[in-house]
Amino acid sequence: MIGGSRAALLALEDGTVFHGRSVSPGTRFGEVVFNTSMTGYQEILTDPSYLGQIVVLTQPHIGNYGVAPHDEESGKPWVEGLVVRRATAVPSSHRASEGLIEYLRRHELPALDGIDTRALVRRLREKGALRGVLTSERSDVPALLEELAAFPLMEGRELAHQASCKEEWEMAATVPQRAHLAVYDFGIKTNILRSLAARGARLSILPSDTPAERVEALRVDGVVLGNGPGDPETLHGPIREVRRLLDDQVPVLGICLGHQLLGLALGAQTFKLKFGHHGGNQPVKDLDTGKTLITSQNHGFAVVPESLPPGCRVTQVNLNDGTVEAFAVEGKPVISAQYHPEAAPGPHDASDIFDEFLRRVS
Repeated sequence: MIGGSRAALLALEDGTVFHGRSVSPGTRFGEVVFNTSMTGYQEILTDPSYLGQIVVLTQPHIGNYGVAPHDEESGKPWVEGLVVRRATAVPSSHRASEGLIEYLRRHELPALDGIDTRALVRRLREKGALRGVLTSERSDVPALLEELAAFPLMEGRELAHQASCKEEWEMAATVPQRAHLAVYDFGIKTNILRSLAARGARLSILPSDTPAERVEALRVDGVVLGNGPGDPETLHGPIREVRRLLDDQVPVLGICLGHQLLGLALGAQTFKLKFGHHGGNQPVKDLDTGKTLITSQNHGFAVVPESLPPGCRVTQVNLNDGTVEAFAVEGKPVISAQYHPEAAPGPHDASDIFDEFLRRVS
């Protein structure tokens, strides 16, 4: 038994209620999604793309190796809550600075264990991502469901500005510099920045509402549109500024939410996936080489392929459902990736896109 644990529950908008044990106390509402990664729970917790979401991990034992500062993707956890089959109280790793449960409680992040996560995931796969409430403080299920019905859907939620940095800042290249890039922060993961810096890019990291004029004043070699949370179609300002950069022939790389924003700036449309792609084992086919990449992904929206304009070519697709994983603008240094090329859940298949973009701009 975890010390200080008490009863907790997860209620879904369809009326389903799962009863378990509180790992970390509190009450949070959010969209409930599942992640199939076997490791990387700290990276998941601190990925700003999960703002507004309660995350269910399918790996049954979570917390075995504790948490370590170097594994964080940002300065704090962004998920609304965590649901696991069994949380480990005492970590077994020389790298651990503290246990996962201690970490969750220190950050006041509600979490529960002791439920049948397989049954929960089956429901989410059948019904799609559902709004839910995780609580160790309340047991009034009818009232919780009433509040849940009024909680906003992820469609139409603008969350990226909340996850963005508020002021411009710089990161130096960690090897001899070969390019200067502007990076739009919509909730960007630290490892994207590290991956670019390790390839010789000096980075100017910009708030999400930065105008195109500021980017051009920096005289950068290219622009990176980072990942982030929420519905991409709500980001009217960033879409307008990306369109201006494209009109001015600025090289652009879009990653995850940035991939969707790039598509929207080109005139394409996006749509909400049934339960999203969240995990470290998503197969992606490269249409030029025929190779299959094993990728890490975290997104709930996708680009409508038929809506991409002439001259914009789909270069990679998801082998599970055929969704667009990458596209390129022919004759221009404009490329994208829906997956996370900086994440290596084992294979390093996806990281070549950083090298490709830097070859185009340096």
